[in-house]
Amino acid sequence: MLNVVSGYAPQVGCELEEKERFWSELDEVMESIPTGERVVIGADFNGHVGEGNTGDEEVMGKFGVRERNLEGQMVVDFAKRMDMAVVNTYFQKREEHRVTYKSGGRSTQVDYILCRRGNLKEISDCKVVVGESVARQHRMVVCRMTEDVCKKKRSKIEIEKKTKWWKLKKEECCEEFRQKLRQALGGQVVLPDDWETTAEVIRETGRKVLGVSSGRRKEDKETWWWNEEVQDSIQRKRLAKKKWDMDRTEENRQEYKELQRRVKREVSKAKQKAYDELYTRLDTREGEKDLYRLARQRDRDGKDVQQVRVIKDRDGRVLTSEESVQRRWKEYFEELMNEENEREK
Repeated sequence: MLNVVSGYAPQVGCELEEKERFWSELDEVMESIPTGERVVIGADFNGHVGEGNTGDEEVMGKFGVRERNLEGQMVVDFAKRMDMAVVNTYFQKREEHRVTYKSGGRSTQVDYILCRRGNLKEISDCKVVVGESVARQHRMVVCRMTEDVCKKKRSKIEIEKKTKWWKLKKEECCEEFRQKLRQALGGQVVLPDDWETTAEVIRETGRKVLGVSSGRRKEDKETWWWNEEVQDSIQRKRLAKKKWDMDRTEENRQEYKELQRRVKREVSKAKQKAYDELYTRLDTREGEKDLYRLARQRDRDGKDVQQVRVIKDRDGRVLTSEESVQRRWKEYFEELMNEENEREK
């Protein structure tokens, strides 16, 4: 998790109490972030940490600008409290690429990027982009960070590869299977006299003629109702879209739009046909299996199986663990359902 914090500190002429309040609030923000999460702070601190780092080597480099002032010392003290590093000061650049503020004849460094000291090794560069202004007098500070993203390994669910016996509903597949099976059984010198051998011949013929499933679980889309017509229409639509992207003529656009409409019609017809067949088979064992499979798929789609869904707590912090998300939803609905409104008198 990477947390990005922005800030704007009171100017030099402001009361000390106002400055201390700013740093107190920034401390609270930092303390609310788990120590294991990355943090990058980008802020106009209105202070000069100064050139050189004698005594402060653990939180800053040597390459600041000018002399340190009180406000700059507050930045250094904050970095020490929170185990942060002032990134700008670690990279040797010409002064033009270190100055973040220019006004009239004055030029100095008041805008800083901070990160946790443990993540400093991930920063490969930090400098001011000359000529780019993000606000009046202020210049853009750019930091290059390389972050290793650990992908959550999804546990592989081994699913048995199944013979596509449902293809026997098609007359041509059924006829081919029948012929191949006759050849397999009749081609043997001695016909098998036990059921196990015969069954294995049938299964092997089915695998060769009808094919087998991939063994991977289908994700995201409920595609049990798809047929070859739908797949062909979608493929033609994709090719038409590619053609239109390469040559934006009105003829190509009309062709793509027409295929879009055709796909919608094919999908609607395929769904209706699949549901009609399901309803007519409800009283059979095969129909019960189809209905159960459909219900299971919809139940899985409603859960966080394929993706992690996160929400925020009262203070805007992102909750990622399943337990904290559930607690927040419980808290939200308890307040929503038990809120009492005063009756109008």
